[in-house]
Amino acid sequence: MARAGGFQCALVLGGARSGKSDLAEALLQAMAPPRLYIATAEPRDAEMAARIARHRARRGAGWQTVEAPRDIAGALRAADPARPVLVDCLTLWLSNLMEAGADPDAGFDELAAVLATRPGPAVLVSNEVGLGLVPETALGRAFRDAQGRLNQRAAAHADLVVFVAAGLPLVLKGRLP
Repeated sequence: MARAGGFQCALVLGGARSGKSDLAEALLQAMAPPRLYIATAEPRDAEMAARIARHRARRGAGWQTVEAPRDIAGALRAADPARPVLVDCLTLWLSNLMEAGADPDAGFDELAAVLATRPGPAVLVSNEVGLGLVPETALGRAFRDAQGRLNQRAAAHADLVVFVAAGLPLVLKGRLP
């Protein structure tokens, strides 16, 4: 259920470098710190480590980061339930789960159950990967399809859904605060 003048759970979708993380952070920036940033990226190479460092530096003070590449629900359960939380991003989380052989549907069921009981606002970030070419490999197609199903489930759960393209937000559900 949405809060007066805001949201309980927001989903921010977009392509790579669309501005979705910037918007997601802005949705929580006006809320009192400390804000929790649940990160799903792992620094597996120098380029990804540099991306992670840029994201951390951009957020600045007022944010606590928890690394949770595969256990978003566990990170949320361990956190103060009233704190504003940002999960960035569901796409890397899905990739990590699939790589580990875990069931993404069960993972989202667990995440949705935790989100449903949290009094504090949550923002989920996810890539929209189904707008481009059909992936060449079976694994690529399976990932694209799983991402599409995950985004649909997250959007059904959220009371605010925003698609970001070229840095511009398009509200698909609810209203921006």
